Amino acid sequence: MSVPDYALLRDLACDVATSAAEMIRRRRAEVFASSDDRGEGSVRSKTSETDPVTVVDVESETLIRESLARLRPGDGFLGEEATGNTEGTSETGVVWVVDPIDGTVNFLYGVPAYAVSIAAQVDGRTVAGAVVDVPQGWVYSAARGQGATVQRADQGTRELRVSATESLGMALVSTGFGYKAERRIAQARLAGTLLPIVRDLRRIGAAALDLCLVAAGGLDAHVEHGLNPWDFAAGSLIAEEAGALVRIPPTSARSDQGELVLVATPKVYHELASVLEELGFLESIA
Repeated sequence: MSVPDYALLRDLACDVATSAAEMIRRRRAEVFASSDDRGEGSVRSKTSETDPVTVVDVESETLIRESLARLRPGDGFLGEEATGNTEGTSETGVVWVVDPIDGTVNFLYGVPAYAVSIAAQVDGRTVAGAVVDVPQGWVYSAARGQGATVQRADQGTRELRVSATESLGMALVSTGFGYKAERRIAQARLAGTLLPIVRDLRRIGAAALDLCLVAAGGLDAHVEHGLNPWDFAAGSLIAEEAGALVRIPPTSARSDQGELVLVATPKVYHELASVLEELGFLESIA
């Protein structure tokens, strides 16, 4: 089995994610006709009543799946909305890990922070990926060993580098919360412990964007328990290629296992990891 060209996989991820983002912008205006319209009849729950999936999530994943199957037949596919999907059987060695809309609650409410995330993995390791900030149209991407970039229509393409922040006390840290009450209680306890010892905390609501902001220097760290692989597969590579240190679960992990994702600029990473270890939060939160 030949080794795939990571740069070509990155370009493909960018193209398909951009097409999906264009569709999402168009469909949101059609499905949610007014600011107080929650798209009745087009939303259902997943893991809990507060964890929604919209018809646009499904349409986006279908577009991505069909595009990748046409352009790279034989690759595997692991998508958030896919029914009965496990690791995505692959004839080529490449598996695409896809979040068709990361930040569905934001999308549902019209909060402008949601994204399309597409990662190409080989042997469970991300080798290329793209995250498109849908409302802004920004395209973050990376190929392993080849750096990370962001493309903006008004500024062109620039290389990404993490911030120069050297201490946890000066770090702007993002986090997220699960959909089940038991995990939220533990996550709130962690947030309350971190808040007095960091510059500040942010909760954006779309982990893929959090990780890209770490890559771009807009955040210094992201810490969260219970993400799924499609939430972090692309964004973690983008952050790593921009100079971040990364701790992520294996692709086989699922949200209900509560494993830790920790991504940060190097000096902040070591301080934050020490704090988490002292508090017992390097372990899973069930």
